[in-house]
Amino acid sequence: MTAPLSPRRRAAARWLRAPRPDADAVQALQRALNLPEALCALLVARGMAAEEDARRYLRPQFDQLQAAAALTDLDVAVARLQRAITNGEKIVVHGDYDVDGMCSTTLMTRALRALGGDVTPFIPDRMTDGYDLGAAGVRAALDAGAGVVLTCDCGTSAVAAVTELQRAGVDVIITDHHLPGGPLPPAHAVLNPRRVDDTSPDKDLAAVGVAFKLAMALTRAMGGNENVVLNMLDLVALATVADVAPLRGENRIFVRRGLPMIRESKSAGLRALVRAAGLDAKEITAGRVGFILAPRLNALGRIGRAIEGVQLLMSDREDEANPLARKCEELNRERQELDRRILDEALRGVNALDLDDRWGLVLHGTQWHPGVIGIVASRVVEQTGRPAVLIAVQDGIGKGSGRSIPAFDLHAALAACGDLLIRHGGHKAAAGLTIDANQLDAFTERFNEVARARLTRDDLVPQIKVDLELPLNDATDELEKLLRHMEPCGIGNPGPVFSARGVSIAGGPDRIGADGVKMRLATSRGTLDAVGWGMAHRVSELVAARGGTIEIAYKLDRNEYREMSVLQATMVDFRIE
Repeated sequence: MTAPLSPRRRAAARWLRAPRPDADAVQALQRALNLPEALCALLVARGMAAEEDARRYLRPQFDQLQAAAALTDLDVAVARLQRAITNGEKIVVHGDYDVDGMCSTTLMTRALRALGGDVTPFIPDRMTDGYDLGAAGVRAALDAGAGVVLTCDCGTSAVAAVTELQRAGVDVIITDHHLPGGPLPPAHAVLNPRRVDDTSPDKDLAAVGVAFKLAMALTRAMGGNENVVLNMLDLVALATVADVAPLRGENRIFVRRGLPMIRESKSAGLRALVRAAGLDAKEITAGRVGFILAPRLNALGRIGRAIEGVQLLMSDREDEANPLARKCEELNRERQELDRRILDEALRGVNALDLDDRWGLVLHGTQWHPGVIGIVASRVVEQTGRPAVLIAVQDGIGKGSGRSIPAFDLHAALAACGDLLIRHGGHKAAAGLTIDANQLDAFTERFNEVARARLTRDDLVPQIKVDLELPLNDATDELEKLLRHMEPCGIGNPGPVFSARGVSIAGGPDRIGADGVKMRLATSRGTLDAVGWGMAHRVSELVAARGGTIEIAYKLDRNEYREMSVLQATMVDFRIE
């Protein structure tokens, strides 16, 4: 069992209560939409008091997507790919080794082949080739005799590799969404909504969203069958959720449309993955994609071969797909064991630190697997409330992965340490790096200095954003069903969190699982089941509260077990009244 962070080092969360929404605006929305007050109050609180805005949010439609032409260089990329297909040139689609990269590579490979393209997909090996378009990708393109290399989810920082390919007469088209770390490479075209001169309004697309727009524009330009691309919205949804892209704007439309397609996917491989994960009889939600499907596919890229993920998603035959889906299951179990071991070591290291002094954490190990340290970094951030970088050191070189807290721009922080790093890149919330092991001590101190300079002590306290006060008597099955119209929920569109005062414990608490608590809460209709994950260390507080009352912050959802479905309050936090 993983050694937890010492309870004395866990900071109590600060509740941030949203301002009470304007009552007149809530009533006006109720009259217009004929929806319960609680749901209308949530919409108003999130800036959707206007009827049209609320309708667009609750029922996102495909025609709300922005024109693809707003992506800088889209027309250049379409023209070059059209010429390559017409002339029979070899096209190498070079992806990244995470779910976004695998899905983007699959989508572009399928779309190009449907138009008659001669296409070979390629994804580098995480352990031997490293991240991004590099030497391995250059070799693969030259060995294949490629006329065009199309990158997916990478390439924005690959100046040297792009320069080499362009000089060799191979045109490079980049589709990516990572923040540029400097000048753009001299590619034939760079499609990236985050480039400073891009004119598209939605900057939050995952790489698969960029690939989808390119594939659709190319298909239309060549008079192809648009349904080929539309039928891959399941891949767009899968990758967008897996990459933790904000679920607002166009991403929300992609995921809302694509999630229902996953279980009955045109891809035999994706159907096999769903079956192997035990989801073939369940609704595919953003949560199940993020916590069940994505980790299994990611396991191939983390501790296996990511190109097998593309082979799985490309598969049209059950007999080919099923063994690969089973391999995902096996590797995911192996990955979970690695996670537990590394997290145990990392938290032991955290417990040895003075967290009053350490606001930015750098931890490293010589026996850590570089493919899973990003996941473990997320766990460290959850438990400490501090940005964390974990580094796996082998043969004098460290490969690191970091995760951050909302108040800290990790990409900018690594840039401030850039002179100590071999390379780095990523996003505000997640980033990767390569470092000479001799620079580890200096980087550890510099990263902490940057964190202390850019954060306040309040930033380190976990925050719980409470949307609305909702007494448990109003937490009904009807409301829970209507709240599903707010899905998909995640980063950028969090699931609503309610608070309720004067709550009495009618049964329990009892421990469940490794770190959970379950109990029954009293309501005017009887009792409501409640569960709190990660709250096992607080059971004594709940036992002491029996006979009194507590205030809870909770989400309203359902517990689906076997053939039962029960309304449930999932506690985010509680306070003794």
